[in-house]
Amino acid sequence: MAATLKGKLSRQVEIKSDGDVFHELFSSKPHHISTISPAKIHGVDLHEGDWGKVGSVITWNYTHDGKKQSAKEIVEAIDEETKTVTYKVIEGDLMEQYKNFKATVHVDTKGESNLVTWTFEYEKLSEKVEDPNDLLDFIINVSKDIETHHLK
Repeated sequence: MAATLKGKLSRQVEIKSDGDVFHELFSSKPHHISTISPAKIHGVDLHEGDWGKVGSVITWNYTHDGKKQSAKEIVEAIDEETKTVTYKVIEGDLMEQYKNFKATVHVDTKGESNLVTWTFEYEKLSEKVEDPNDLLDFIINVSKDIETHHLK
């Protein structure tokens, strides 16, 4: 029964803007995203550590489904080689529905276009909790805002 509570969702979006810049935003400059996508991301605050360092603790303040929410996360991994960043949620609105929640963003910069892959790995607190498809749509839309911003 508990196995049905664990899940993994993944979605990709192609971006025409610079994949290295995109990776740098999520790895070491997430606090710049609120100026790029202000309607969705209101601010990112550093609590512990330094921007761009594994083990740092940051809080995302965002509006999702018309509600202001927050997610306190630890930067679990940054891989410059594969352009991958993993965040583990430790406090905030998501913890009301999920026992565990990890978000990984990977940028594939091979060829002319760049492929951004977002993966959520999670464990729901109960079977009543829906899979976070709408949150994945939200972060894909933030990714598109970033692309639009960098193409200007």
